[in-house]
Amino acid sequence: MSTTIDISIETEVFPKQEKQNKLFFLYNVWYLIGKQCKQNEKKVIHSIKVGIALVFVSLLYLLDPVFEQVGESAMWAIMTVVVVYDFFAGATLGKGLLRGLGTILGGGLGCLTAVLADYFGKTGNTVVVGTSVFIIGAMATYCRMIPNIKRNYDYGVMIFILTFNLVAVSGLRADKILELAGQRLTTIGMGFAVCIITSLLIFPMWAGDELHRLTSSKFNKLACCIEECMEAYFGVNENKGQPSININSCKSVLHSKSSDESLANFAKWEPWHGKFGFYYPWQKYLKIGELLRELASIILTLQACTESALQPSKMPQLAIQETCKNAGMSLAVAMRELGESIMEMRRVREKVLILPELQSITILADPKLQAIENVEALAVANFLFLLTEIVNKVKVLAKEVDELGEVASFQS
Repeated sequence: MSTTIDISIETEVFPKQEKQNKLFFLYNVWYLIGKQCKQNEKKVIHSIKVGIALVFVSLLYLLDPVFEQVGESAMWAIMTVVVVYDFFAGATLGKGLLRGLGTILGGGLGCLTAVLADYFGKTGNTVVVGTSVFIIGAMATYCRMIPNIKRNYDYGVMIFILTFNLVAVSGLRADKILELAGQRLTTIGMGFAVCIITSLLIFPMWAGDELHRLTSSKFNKLACCIEECMEAYFGVNENKGQPSININSCKSVLHSKSSDESLANFAKWEPWHGKFGFYYPWQKYLKIGELLRELASIILTLQACTESALQPSKMPQLAIQETCKNAGMSLAVAMRELGESIMEMRRVREKVLILPELQSITILADPKLQAIENVEALAVANFLFLLTEIVNKVKVLAKEVDELGEVASFQS
C-alpha cells in the first residue's frame, strides 16, 4: 500500500509568502525613510537647495560657450557656493557679502603692493613683498581676535588675508593681476548670485524666525521646571512616589548662549521678511536670553535644594506650602504669558508686570514663616531665598519683554 502526498499547494504558498515578505520589508524601509525625512524636513530641504545651486554653478564648466568666456576661473564660482552656502539665509547673505568685500580689499591692497614692489628691483621686490605680507598678515590676524570683529566679521578678514597673500606673492605684472582679479570677482559674483537666489527664493530658512521661536519656547520650559520643583519639594504621590524634575530643559536653556549669538548675528543680515523688518531689535533677544540663562541657573540650584540631604520636617513645609505653591503657580503663569507675548508679538498684559512683585512681598511677609526657629529653618530659608530670587528675576524679565514689545512695536 502506497501513500501519495500532494505538495503543489505548498509550492504555491511559499512564493506568495516570500513576495509578501518583500513587500512588507519595502514598506518598512519606505516608512522609516519618510519618518526620518519628516523629522529632518528642514535639513532635507537645505540639502536639496545646495544640490540645485551646485548644478546651476557647474553649468559654467559644462556649457562650452560659457566656459570659453569664463575659463578656469569658473572654479571660484563652485568654491563660492560650497564655502558660502549656509543653512540660514542670513548666514549665506552675510558670508557672501563678507567674501566679496574681503576679496576686493585684499586684492586691491595686494595689487598696490605688487606695483610698489616692481620699483625696487628683484631683491627689493622680495623685501617689500615679504615686509608687506608680514605687517598686513599680523595686523589682520590681531584684528580677528578682537571680540566684536571675530563675532561679526571673522570670515571677511580671513578672506582678506588669503586674497592679499595670493595677489601680493603671485609675481605677476600689474595688468595681469587686474585681469585675473576681474575674472575671479566675476565668477565669485556668479556663485554668490546662485546662492542668494536659491537661498531666498526656495523655502528660505530665516535665522530671525528660529531665534524668535527658540526664545519664546524657553519661557515655557522654565515654567514647567518651576512647577516641577514645587511638586518635588512639597508633593509626594502615594502611587508615583517623589515627583521627578526634568532638568534637561534648564540645561538646554543654560547652554544656549552660542546658538543665540549666532542666530542674532545671522538675523542682522536678513532682508525684510514676515513681521521682521530692517533694524529689528535682535539685541533685545540676546539680553532676554541672558536673563533666561540666569533664571535657569537659579532653578537648577532650587532643584538641587529639593534633593539635598538637609530637608525640613513636614511641619515647617506645611507652614510655607500654600504660599510657595501659589507663588510657583503664579510664576509659571507669568512665564508662559511672557513667552506667548513674544511668540504672538503682542504687548504683555498689565497684570503680569505687577504679579511677581506682589508675590515676592507675600512670601517675605508671611507671618507663618516667623514661627520657625529651629535648625530646620536653614533649609527652609535656603528654599525661600532661591524662590525669591526667581521672583525677582521674572520681574526683570517681564520688564525686558515689555521693552521689547515697545521697541519692536508689538500689537496691544
